[in-house]
Amino acid sequence: MVTRAATLPVPISAGVALPSFTLWWREIVRFYRQRSRVVGVIASPLIFWVVIGSGFGSSFRSGNAPGQQHYLNYFYPGALIMIVLFTSIFTMMSVIEDRKEGFLLSVMVAPVPRSAIVLGKVLGGTTLSAIQGLIFLAFAPLVGVRMGVSDFLLVTLVVFLVSFALTALGFAIAWRMDSTQAFHAIINLFLIPLWLLSGAMFPLSGASGWLALVMRANPLTYGVEALRGLLFPASPTLTSLPVSMTALGAFAAAMFGLSFFMVNRRTTRPAA
Repeated sequence: MVTRAATLPVPISAGVALPSFTLWWREIVRFYRQRSRVVGVIASPLIFWVVIGSGFGSSFRSGNAPGQQHYLNYFYPGALIMIVLFTSIFTMMSVIEDRKEGFLLSVMVAPVPRSAIVLGKVLGGTTLSAIQGLIFLAFAPLVGVRMGVSDFLLVTLVVFLVSFALTALGFAIAWRMDSTQAFHAIINLFLIPLWLLSGAMFPLSGASGWLALVMRANPLTYGVEALRGLLFPASPTLTSLPVSMTALGAFAAAMFGLSFFMVNRRTTRPAA
C-alpha cells in the first residue's frame, strides 16, 4: 500500500526569502574565498584610474573640460563605475559554472519559486559589487572629495542601483550561455562600450551629435552623472540628481524583469 506523505503549506514569503538568502550567502562566501578576484577587481580599475588620469591630466585641463577639473578628478566616478561593472558582470559567471557543475539543475528542480533564484543570485552579485565600489571611496580624499553623511548615503544608493541593474543584466546574459568564452565575448562586444559611452572617460558635452544621442540613451550615463554631482558638487552635470535616480531605478527594474523573464522562458533541451 502506497501512502502519500502529507505536505504542509509554506508561506509564499518564506518560500522566497529562505532560498534567496541561501543563494545570496553562497555568492558572498564563494567570492571572498577567491582572494585573487577580490584584489583584481580593486587593483585593475585603480591602476587604470591612476595611469589614465595622470597621463591625460594636463591635456584635459587645457581644453574645454567642465569646471577645468584635473582628469584624475573627472575620471574618478568612471573608475568607481568600472569596479561595479566588473564585479557585477564577472560575479554572474557563477551561473555558467553552476550549470556545468549541476548545481543549477538541482536548484531548478527544487520546490522553490524561480523568482527566489533570480533574487538570490542578483542580490548576491549586487552586494559584492556595491561593497567593492564603496571600498574604492577610500581613495576619494586624494581627489579632494569631502562627503557628509547624507551625501554618503546618496552615493551608496546610486552605487546599489547601478550594481543591481548591472548584476541583473549579467545574470540575463549568463543564463543563456554555455561557456565562459562566449560570456567574455559578449562583455567585450557590448558591456565595455556601455561603460566607455557613459561619460566615464570623456564628457558628453564634447561628443559629436550622434555620439551624444547614444550617450544620453545609455542608462549607465545617469549613474556616472549622479556620482559626479554628489562627489564634486561644483562640477556641472547634464542631468539633475532626481532625473538620474529615476533613470537608474527604471534601469534596475527593467533588468530584473528581463532576468526573471529569461529564467521562466528557459525550457529543457531535448535529448540528443
